[in-house]
Amino acid sequence: MSLSALVEQFLKLHAEFHPVDATFMGLDGHDGRLPPADAGAIEQELSALQELRQEAEKITPGNSSAQRLEAKMLRAQIRVATQELEHRPRYHNPAWYTGETAFGLISLLLPSYPPRNPDDLRLRLGAIPDFLSSGQQWLANRAIPADWVQRANLECDAIIRLLEQGLKLHAFWSDKLESPIRTAIQSVRSFSASLENHPNANPACGGEYLEFLMREAHGLPFGPSEAEELALEGFERYKHELEAMAAELDASRDWREQLSLLENDHPALEDVIPMYERWNERALEAADGAGLVTPAKEYGLSFQTLPEWARSVAGDLYFLFYRSPPAGRASKGSVYWVFPPGNDVDGYLRGQNLAAIKITHVVHHGSIGHHTQNARARASEVRLGQLAGTDCASGIAMLSGGTMIEGWACYVQDLMGEAEGFYTPQERLVLKHAELRNAAMCLADLRLHRGTWGLEGMRAFYRDEVGMGGGRVWSETTRNSIYPATRLMYWLGTRAIKNLRRELDWGKKVFHDRLLSFGSVPVGWVAGELRSL
Repeated sequence: MSLSALVEQFLKLHAEFHPVDATFMGLDGHDGRLPPADAGAIEQELSALQELRQEAEKITPGNSSAQRLEAKMLRAQIRVATQELEHRPRYHNPAWYTGETAFGLISLLLPSYPPRNPDDLRLRLGAIPDFLSSGQQWLANRAIPADWVQRANLECDAIIRLLEQGLKLHAFWSDKLESPIRTAIQSVRSFSASLENHPNANPACGGEYLEFLMREAHGLPFGPSEAEELALEGFERYKHELEAMAAELDASRDWREQLSLLENDHPALEDVIPMYERWNERALEAADGAGLVTPAKEYGLSFQTLPEWARSVAGDLYFLFYRSPPAGRASKGSVYWVFPPGNDVDGYLRGQNLAAIKITHVVHHGSIGHHTQNARARASEVRLGQLAGTDCASGIAMLSGGTMIEGWACYVQDLMGEAEGFYTPQERLVLKHAELRNAAMCLADLRLHRGTWGLEGMRAFYRDEVGMGGGRVWSETTRNSIYPATRLMYWLGTRAIKNLRRELDWGKKVFHDRLLSFGSVPVGWVAGELRSL
């Protein structure tokens, strides 16, 4: 079987067992389904993966960079999916069921071109009772981390608000939905009630599994021990730099006080969206004019207020303000939701202060950050590189895309500092704190899953050493505990890009354009290909 045929076979298998992912990825034919969760689901998927792995192992290295990267991605994703089912199956996590339920519906409500079929919404609503009933059977008498249960209960409340209130505000609403909605609400309440009195469990995945994910999924040349040393050194260095920068700006206030003042610097309500638009355009022009990278000017980005149907649910769900359209339904642009001022999501205000609008939303997520990276990924010759970075119900579709996706978005925050006059000195303080935070989160990811820290130790570190707000601390650490080796990919991906740029010493635009051309694949693997050019 050819490589391309094997890749399509893998995607077909992935869509069969992850139909909500398929909707987000634009793999049509699964929009009316929720994941299979019957008693034999694990064995069926493992058997299919094993057959596919045997075929994939026979593939000889290709003659092109795209073929070599495709083969590596395919093998890695098959192995990761297999190990996940054997070592840490999603069926044992209550938040998997609530996330798939919520975003099985939401994925059909998001803007899409061509539009989704409203009948699929009715079908997915009808699938909720059986899916959650199967979940109760998988979870019965099982020890579960208490924070996973809490997250699942919060998501159950959000799902009920979506069913009772949100759907009626969407264009897909019709009276035909009333009956399946009533039944779905009953099943969600039953699932939530079933989560009471579960024994608590340790959320750590263990050092061996963590090392597997780092080397196999992320293509890193080292494991947790070396990564922890690097992250600790980086954290201490950034902390000293942050303190020095703050002292130079205002010797009477430490960095925490100065950042707090910036957080309270908000635009007028009527100027929020125009400010997003202005800075997005300036970032595109500055990056292009300074020869940093070729920005995705051909692919539009429309800033719009979060729609009414989503406002009651966004706070308790993994509801992202920016989701790149499905690769199969990319059309000509993306919608970027702007959360209304005062809307508290995940414990922190989304996009209200001036520095956050500019750095987090415009640079990291919009303009030359995720927006440009996603646009370039869709044009990649690596099929899995086109799809791996798709944001799904709880994270990206394929973990192997992580170091490129998040590494790039964090890296470009600093890259824009090479465009003269783009940042103020105060914004550079915010950037330094972002570096500190990413190194800290890498360190915490490693220490939690190796068992060095428990969740409370991780949370104390975030609060006391990183200056993170309480609500965000809980949501971040709970998500980190569910998905090992995800938070480390931000800092390690950024570090890999910086090191590769210094090593190759090419022109800025040439280096960055070539780096992005392969799509969402591990930075380390792309580095090997770029070195051979």
